[in-house]
Amino acid sequence: MKVLITGGAGFIGSTIADRLISRRDNVSIIDNFTTGRIENVPEKAHLFDCSITNDKIISIFDDVKPDVVVHAAASYKDPDDWHTDILTNSLGTSNIITGCKYSDCKRIIYFQTSLCYGHPQTSPITLKHPITPTNSYAISKTAAERYIALSGLDFVSFRLANCFGPRNLSGPIPTFYQRLTNNQPCFVVNTRRDFVFINDLVDIVVKAIDGVGDKYYHISTGKDFSIKELYECVTEALDINIKAEERERGEDDVASILLENHRTTKDFNSTPNTPLKEGIQKAVDWYKINEIKETYTHLRLK
Repeated sequence: MKVLITGGAGFIGSTIADRLISRRDNVSIIDNFTTGRIENVPEKAHLFDCSITNDKIISIFDDVKPDVVVHAAASYKDPDDWHTDILTNSLGTSNIITGCKYSDCKRIIYFQTSLCYGHPQTSPITLKHPITPTNSYAISKTAAERYIALSGLDFVSFRLANCFGPRNLSGPIPTFYQRLTNNQPCFVVNTRRDFVFINDLVDIVVKAIDGVGDKYYHISTGKDFSIKELYECVTEALDINIKAEERERGEDDVASILLENHRTTKDFNSTPNTPLKEGIQKAVDWYKINEIKETYTHLRLK
């Protein structure tokens, strides 16, 4: 199968690329390395160093003629950079849709953020929950999801819980690791999140690449953890005992995001089940041998 992965040098995209190459699929990658790393790109992948915001991206589709596009590219590193969020997440997705139609691509796999639900009214959150994004990242990602639905293409949109594991540079886990190993103080906020280990996510995504599923799904363990628990798993993996300052969450943060995953379990016959402690140990082991220069968050830090 010929698969084109946008954001293929990033955490999720590159891990999917590895899995597909291991089963001998033909993998092409588009990435502009804003947050992706060249060392993540598999040797057997065809790399296009390009932004999805570039109108010339259509020529890549002409070269690759993909059977499936996995659209993992996204702007998320600066919560106040609305311009780049719109260009990458919304306009860039429009370019990907155009490329899919031009090349007669069979299917597009999209990664939506669970932040599309804004401040959730229920827990767990069902797929019928109102879509009410409240920050630039979530708004632009939601616009992209709706353009994909409008396109008439065959698609699967995965609304994700927090994903973690080796190569992840966004969110609390790499941030805790980076600060702790540089003797910097850490703080935790009073929020709870569901955390999905990357290999569990890829198990489901590969089935979607092979044709399973239709339209909208949650990828979730069905359990949530406090950020304090997360921090304690990181300190345990590092074999240190340092307490974190506890703070109230910021105004753009929400108390809990827990996704209901019944439809995913039924259609994909799979539920993420890697224990949090085991997954964090694997992430920390990767961080120890790979330099982390910068971590990212879509939230404003207090």
